[in-house]
Amino acid sequence: MTVRVMLISPAMNAALREARFVGDATLDASGLRAARQAAPSVPHADRAVHGPSERCARTAEALGLPSAAESAVRDWELGRWAGDRLDEVSAREPEGVAAWLADPAAAPHGGESLLGLCARAGAWLDSLNGAGRVLAVTEPSLVRAAVVHALELPPQAFWRLDVAPLTLTELSGRSGRWNLRVGRPLAGGPGGREADGDAP
Repeated sequence: MTVRVMLISPAMNAALREARFVGDATLDASGLRAARQAAPSVPHADRAVHGPSERCARTAEALGLPSAAESAVRDWELGRWAGDRLDEVSAREPEGVAAWLADPAAAPHGGESLLGLCARAGAWLDSLNGAGRVLAVTEPSLVRAAVVHALELPPQAFWRLDVAPLTLTELSGRSGRWNLRVGRPLAGGPGGREADGDAP
């Protein structure tokens, strides 16, 4: 049975502004305001979940979603790099960063490799067969990994995908056969309920 998976990236926070690796920082004031403004454009779902980070939880709350935390859609586990800025890590561990960017199997930070992230995202996605309309507020890394898996892209394609805050990425289909609709902004009009066919 066809399933529709709607992935919403969380709103802006300080860690994202500072190009930090992961880090469980909550939304800043502008991110919270933007999420509240986007709430009316969130599409209907039969089931809603959010990543366990504070950023995802607060975004889901501001969007008015009655969602549950789900570990499978957590952010990329980056071990000892978590919370550090990319420039800090690059200065401290240049060889590790180079390996991480070049080799999808590398995990110099002691956390999860890119291959591991894509496998986790794919396993969650493929577990949703027959689930109807599923909405997840999840980190950009998980959205990118899900797209890599769904379209059977090479892992290196992950680095060429950008996911902006508060955008909607849609996958429809089933395990082994997914279609992609990318990056609709959550802000009324074309990205809202009426354009999505969800108007009352």
